[in-house]
Amino acid sequence: MNSQSPETAADISAPLELHTETVQPDWIDYNGHMNLAYYMLAFDHATDAFFDYVGLGEGYLKTANCSTFTLEAHITYDRELMAGAPMRFETQLLAHDAKRLHYIHFMYHAEEGYLASANELISLHVDMDARRSAPMPEQVLTRLDAIAVHHDKLPHPEQAGRVISIVR
Repeated sequence: MNSQSPETAADISAPLELHTETVQPDWIDYNGHMNLAYYMLAFDHATDAFFDYVGLGEGYLKTANCSTFTLEAHITYDRELMAGAPMRFETQLLAHDAKRLHYIHFMYHAEEGYLASANELISLHVDMDARRSAPMPEQVLTRLDAIAVHHDKLPHPEQAGRVISIVR
């Protein structure tokens, strides 16, 4: 697993490329490909890298006793991944306010380049003492504002905002 944490506005890419990892052999199901549960695990690792990048990671929990909780998550599966496949993740911030973040991760086969999956999430900032939502600190909001300047210029992902249904 590999995550990065750039520190300056000049380091902001659109989308962010903060995480890579490899499909583990024990993540393979009886169909011979990565099981859906492990897609969520890999996306959770990408979320950890994103939260470290914006200042909301594990270190923030330890110093501020605040964290984030996922309110909603959607995964689309585009192509299968096999054991040993290298994965590369891109993250796009879609929106944020004082308490919430809306973002999407894209999982690519790192060598072949195809999109394997996408994960759209909404997370809530939480005061762990009160176990209630609370505004994020100003330095985190400033960081998110700087990212949004770059990410707002990206096209809106077709995977974002989907409703699950069978179209007839």
